[in-house]
Amino acid sequence: MEFVHKSVLFDEAIKSLDLNENKIIVDGTAGGGGHSREIARQAKRLIAIDQDPDAIAVLNERLGEFDNVDIVHNNYSNLKSIISSLGIEKIDGLLLDLGVSSFQLDTADRGFSYHKDAPLDMRMSKSGLSARDVVNTYDEKQLADIIFKYSEEKFSRRIAANIVKARQDKPIETTFELVDIIKSSMPQRAMRDSHPARKTFQAIRIEVNAELDVLKSTLDDAFDCLNSGGRISIITFHSLEDRIVKERFAEWCRGCTCPKEFPVCVCGNKPKGKAYKSIAPSAQELEENPRARSSRLRIFEKY
Repeated sequence: MEFVHKSVLFDEAIKSLDLNENKIIVDGTAGGGGHSREIARQAKRLIAIDQDPDAIAVLNERLGEFDNVDIVHNNYSNLKSIISSLGIEKIDGLLLDLGVSSFQLDTADRGFSYHKDAPLDMRMSKSGLSARDVVNTYDEKQLADIIFKYSEEKFSRRIAANIVKARQDKPIETTFELVDIIKSSMPQRAMRDSHPARKTFQAIRIEVNAELDVLKSTLDDAFDCLNSGGRISIITFHSLEDRIVKERFAEWCRGCTCPKEFPVCVCGNKPKGKAYKSIAPSAQELEENPRARSSRLRIFEKY
């Protein structure tokens, strides 16, 4: 299958980076190269990072015409060491398009989709801990905790209990086996608004890829790597990751933290930058690409 990914909020993300021919930009989730190609056209240098080996193969083809691009097979959490290895001290922008690509969702054997029967996998890097490992080795409390924590699924305890019960007979190997267990754990009324497995699959995927932990550590590293006037632009797809980005940007924008009754500031804290108003997809984009419906673009500019 061709690596196709409809770049959500494409024009808005490109504009947010305030590109010009003097800037060094990192695309930390380069994927199929949608954003990366346009960045390469406008920037001095692009570092295109992706942890998915399938994406790297495609990036080498699609960005091969550019002599200002470095393609790196790695996780964006290693931002500091990546740019250091390329002889770069500071960057002028970082773009992260979080979540799962259309290619990963639509390629059945990657195991991301609850609409297609496939081996339980969900590894963006194709290595390390898999969804099969999580489902078959985590104890009931661990399963219930991650399903609730990473998706706010109110039937998390029942789902976890039924997973543990089912795997006593045989390991849970496929996406549809897991979907059936989830469906059996929920009342009919709870399955009307959206697919019953959506939240649980999201939670397991986040656990497998340590998505929230990676995001938290990367934000701090990105701030350190950013030149004055540089920008961090992040497209989020669910409330958990969006909250992390929003709160970290707000923290960087916060000034004095002294109690109001203090006559003068003694903490010395000053805003380190400014955050722009978040951007949601247009009605036209939502019509063309329904997967964009929950996305938000958040932008921070360093002073």
